[in-house]
Amino acid sequence: MEYSTLTSSIIEMGKDLQGKGAITIAMESTGMYWIPVWNILEEMGFTLVLVNPYLIKQMPGRKSDVKDAQWIATLLHKGLLRSSLTPCKEIRELRTYSRRYVKLQQRQTSVLQDMERTLEMCSIRITSFVSNISGKSVLKVIEQIIQGETDPDVLVTCIHGRIVNTHTKQKVGQSLEGFITEHHRFMLELSLQEYELLIRQSTMCLSKMECLCNEHYAKEMKLLMTIPGISNISAMIVLAETGADMKAFENSGKFSGWTGLRPRNDESAGKYKSTATTKGNRFLRDVLVQIAWAASRTKGTYFKEKFNRLAMRKSRKKALIAIARKIGVLIWNVLAYEQPYNPQKLIILDPGKVQAKITYHQKGWERLQLLLRN
Repeated sequence: MEYSTLTSSIIEMGKDLQGKGAITIAMESTGMYWIPVWNILEEMGFTLVLVNPYLIKQMPGRKSDVKDAQWIATLLHKGLLRSSLTPCKEIRELRTYSRRYVKLQQRQTSVLQDMERTLEMCSIRITSFVSNISGKSVLKVIEQIIQGETDPDVLVTCIHGRIVNTHTKQKVGQSLEGFITEHHRFMLELSLQEYELLIRQSTMCLSKMECLCNEHYAKEMKLLMTIPGISNISAMIVLAETGADMKAFENSGKFSGWTGLRPRNDESAGKYKSTATTKGNRFLRDVLVQIAWAASRTKGTYFKEKFNRLAMRKSRKKALIAIARKIGVLIWNVLAYEQPYNPQKLIILDPGKVQAKITYHQKGWERLQLLLRN
C-alpha cells in the first residue's frame, strides 16, 4: 500500500497498521519530513524508532522506495536498528523555541550590518567610534536621520558622553557629517523596523522557553548555571538540545562524540591520519563554543588558566574547542549525577573514560619497553 503525506492519509495508514497488529514502526530521519508522521503515529500509540539513513544504506543501483521500506522492516525485525535520540514532547517544544531564537539572533546581526553599510554609503562613520552598533547611541542617530535630521551638531547630542569625551566632540561631529538622500532614509527605516520586529520576536521566544524550563526543568537549570560561562539563555539551549537526560549517553565520551567536539578516530598502520573533530549536533556545538569563550574570559576559573596554557602551543581556535569539550564533559557529569559544579573537588570520574586512559598508558609503556630492548 502507498499513502500520501496528507494528514488523513497518515491517519489511515496508522489505522491499517493497527488492524494488522503492528506495534513498532521504524522510519528514516530525512530532514524535517519525518516529524509530522512521527507526531501523528505517536498519538496513535505506536512505538516509534527513528534511524539515521547513513546506518541503513543499501548498495547503489539496488534501491527504490519500496525496497528501502522492506529493508528497514527486515532490520527492525532482526533487531539490528540503532535508534536515534528522540526527545520527549516538552523538549521538542523547547527545542523549537530555542532554535528559532538562535536564528532570530543571527538575523539581527545581519540587519545591523545592513544598517552599518547604509550609514557608510551616507559617509557617516560613527560606527568607527562605538564598540557595538546595536547600542542606544547609534540607534538614536538612525532614528534622527529617518526623521530628516542631518545637522551634525544635533546628531552629536544622541551620542553617549563617554564616547564624546574619549574621541572629542569635534571628531565625533565630523563622523556624523554625511551626504544623506531620501532612499538612504527609506532603507534605514526598513532595516530599523525589521530589527525592532526581530527584538520583539526574540523576547517572545525567550518568554516561552523560560515558562517551559521553570515548569519542567527548574532543577536542571540551577545545576547547569553553576558551571562558569553558562547563563540563563545558554542553559535553556543546552537543555533543549540534550533533552536534560544523560541516560541516552553511556558516558561523557559518547556525549562529546555526539556534540562533534571529540577528535575523530582515524588511524591506519599505527599512524593517525586526522585528529579533526567529528560531525555532531551543530546547535549544541555552537552554544558550547560560546560558553567556552565566556568561561575562558572569566577571572579566577580553571578554564581561563587552561585556555591560556593551550593557546601558547596551539591556535586559539583549537584551544577554544578543547575548552568546549571539557565543558561538555562537565555538563554530562552535572546532569547525570545531579550534582552542582564544584571547582574545589573532582566531579565523579567516568569509569569508561578512566579505563581507556589506563589502557592507553599501558600500551605506551609496552612500546617504550620494546624500544629499550631493541
